[in-house]
Amino acid sequence: MRSGLLFWGATTIALVASSAANSADLEPEVKLPPAVWNWTGGYIGGHVGGGYGRTSFSNPYGPSIYGDVVDTPVFLAGGQIGYNWQNKGWVFGVELDVSRAVSDGTNTCLAASGFVVSANCKAGPNVLATGTGRIGYAFGALGHTLAYLKGGVAWQNNQGDVLNNYEFGFSPEKTHFDYGRLGGTIGLGVEQALTPAWSVKAEYDYLHFGGPRIDTPPTVQFPPFAILPANTTRPSSSYHVGKIGLNYHFGADPWTAQWGDAPLYAKALAGAPPVAYSPGWAFEGGSRLWLSRGQFQWDHSAVPYGHLDDPSRLISRLTYYGLDGLSGESFLRVDSPWGVFLKGNIGIGRFNKGHSNDEDWGLDTGTTSMSYTNTISGQANGRFTYYTADLGYDFLRGATYKVGGFTGWSYYGESSDSIGCVKIVNLPCLAPGDNTNVGSQDTQWNAPRIGLSAETMLTERWRLSTDVAYLPWTDFKGRDYHLLRNETVFDEQRGNGGRGVQVEGVLSYFITRNFSVGVGGRYWAMWTNKRSNSLCSSYGCVGDPTVLAKYSMERWGTFFQASYNFN
Repeated sequence: MRSGLLFWGATTIALVASSAANSADLEPEVKLPPAVWNWTGGYIGGHVGGGYGRTSFSNPYGPSIYGDVVDTPVFLAGGQIGYNWQNKGWVFGVELDVSRAVSDGTNTCLAASGFVVSANCKAGPNVLATGTGRIGYAFGALGHTLAYLKGGVAWQNNQGDVLNNYEFGFSPEKTHFDYGRLGGTIGLGVEQALTPAWSVKAEYDYLHFGGPRIDTPPTVQFPPFAILPANTTRPSSSYHVGKIGLNYHFGADPWTAQWGDAPLYAKALAGAPPVAYSPGWAFEGGSRLWLSRGQFQWDHSAVPYGHLDDPSRLISRLTYYGLDGLSGESFLRVDSPWGVFLKGNIGIGRFNKGHSNDEDWGLDTGTTSMSYTNTISGQANGRFTYYTADLGYDFLRGATYKVGGFTGWSYYGESSDSIGCVKIVNLPCLAPGDNTNVGSQDTQWNAPRIGLSAETMLTERWRLSTDVAYLPWTDFKGRDYHLLRNETVFDEQRGNGGRGVQVEGVLSYFITRNFSVGVGGRYWAMWTNKRSNSLCSSYGCVGDPTVLAKYSMERWGTFFQASYNFN
């Protein structure tokens, strides 16, 4: 379901192209002279974006029983420069863009069996760059809308670690990698000319990279006890990214607020129901149905708080994934005559699908020690709630577009029960088919958001709206209950100081002047820095020393909406 963002981008191009092909049904029958706007020329601009990546690690010890794929949320901010040539409606171009990336992702790797201490792999880019060629077609009123495809070379700088998890008290081995790598990229997008000087674009990009051979540290095998020598692994990475970009076109007055052909442009739109943005107060509200998939990960360090050892060395990890849910939400946007706007949404959903994997390293049962254990449980009684609330200002605003920055707040809460327990390796658990409730997990996330919002009428009836938000700080609270033990045991979980990214885009069609329907995609991710959790029971909590822990979440998918606006 992460392909919902890709689906949204492809839907944008397909529907807009369909609109252009059938423009005779929607455009007024007026004779227009050749378009006075031409995309030929150079431009420079900036962009923000976000999405997710995956880095896969090969296992030198044999086929893995679990893991080896690191999911990596990514936030991007950077710039681009390019040049276009237009021939009739066709536009050809070249573009170079560079982005600074904020990313975070970890997962189990090198887990070939239950007798070898596997590792914690961390990976993520800090720089992404592309050099591409573009081909597109200009359409709409006077050719102000450009739909395009792009492709070319890409480069990333990828950083991370391969760190052995708990090795029965031995000092952990670790290798660090930091490499640059060429790869490839393809993408598609829509760009709208706002004024003679400015255009805004919404774009989806797919990037893929191979990787060099990276050393893996020596690791412990038990039983029988042995030290497996250092080896090598080879990572490969791919990323799905959505962007909002703003371009300045050379040779035009950046302060010109309207077209020289403004009367002609208005005439071209005159035959359709008026959906232009009001210069006064405007209100839009509606509802959405979000089909989404979620994931939550809790990394439990083997290192007490304040210890000088590496807190990425794990003794336990819980991963909840495949949490397919359905939610309903309401949303509202209020625009003022001065460019200030308020917007937000609130939703509630449920899920009864998914699994959780419980991994442990160096587990001592009293009678035997095990290098690595892994059990799997189902998920049931899942619930999630969320909201966002933003205050912003449109620094570019016209009859058919709005581009603005905003700041606000985001909340996400989730809970579910773990049903059954089946052994993957080593640790005995419940019999298959036994659906006893073995535990539950509650999570709550809060974070401020800073972002960019853009809306533009692509044609008389089609509107494209996009949001990209960066979360500069996160606060997490959670509780994990263990129900298979002789007494009630739970973990109090706390984390903060992390980061996050939230990306959203929707393509809407105006059925009437005020009523529209749309389809869109959304990706949310949040993570913490390494903070502490305390083990508690009916006898109290073990507070000092607490142990370090790290938490992360993702939810992504496709939504359908209906809205009504007053202006």
